[in-house]
Amino acid sequence: MKKLKIKQPLTAVHIVEKEWLNPYNPIVVNLIGAGGTGSQVLTALARMNHALMELNHPGLIVRLFDDDKVERANLGRQLFATAELKQYKAVALINRVNLFFGTNWKAVTARYDKAGLKQQPDLAQAGLTISCVDTVQARLEIADILKNLYKRCNGYGRNRPVYYMDFGNSRFSGQVLLSTIGKVPQPEMKKYQTVETLPMITDEFRELLLASESTDRTPSCSLAEALTKQDLFINSALANIGASLLWQLLREGVLINRGFFLNLKEFRMQPIKVTPPVALIVPLKPKRRTKKAA
Repeated sequence: MKKLKIKQPLTAVHIVEKEWLNPYNPIVVNLIGAGGTGSQVLTALARMNHALMELNHPGLIVRLFDDDKVERANLGRQLFATAELKQYKAVALINRVNLFFGTNWKAVTARYDKAGLKQQPDLAQAGLTISCVDTVQARLEIADILKNLYKRCNGYGRNRPVYYMDFGNSRFSGQVLLSTIGKVPQPEMKKYQTVETLPMITDEFRELLLASESTDRTPSCSLAEALTKQDLFINSALANIGASLLWQLLREGVLINRGFFLNLKEFRMQPIKVTPPVALIVPLKPKRRTKKAA
């Protein structure tokens, strides 16, 4: 008997937007949130920008959105000093990065929402949007803004939205997920199955997000109280591994993983693979049998 050969499915991958492989201009990044995770992500982006420019890449231009001011409870867990108390978080962080790295990045002391962007709609234009927010409602509004922006520009134009990366965490665990905003055209490959759409966290895990929403939004009055809500190193761990995913996207141009789940208490990380969309299988209607003529 002949042996049946079982054809193995091709590994699913996502190829970066072609204009990002060899860009002529810096990639515009909107970073939303300057708290525990956002402050760490900003530092990672600054290091990434410096490394990219050393490799003859035009680098990044970052806008940091946050309307909060530095409180005493932020000292220690977030990257702020006592001299920065009562300053806007975004201004304090951007000033420090610009001074250290010689960049000209911008701070926006307002929320990234429909009301805030109504007066300055151009601020929403960015190839990459990164959210480091602590409420589900903020995530839902950010996703809605990006989808509407993509529809208005029809997927074309400079600084059009292409990718969305979300950081989220609880006390000891968290996740990072990279999504596409619309479809990113993919080349045909024999060895891999290319995937043009990476689902947003607000679509793929919407029910889980809504179920996990905490009802306690009372600000922490001290670092000790803040540490009962979030572990000291969960933010920096997520920021560094998430930045590594973004670095792989920019440098290698291909992704097998689109994110990860992290449990810092158990020192365990689970990657989220790039997967092709599930095809809708429509059952065939049974054929009617016709009686043969006698």
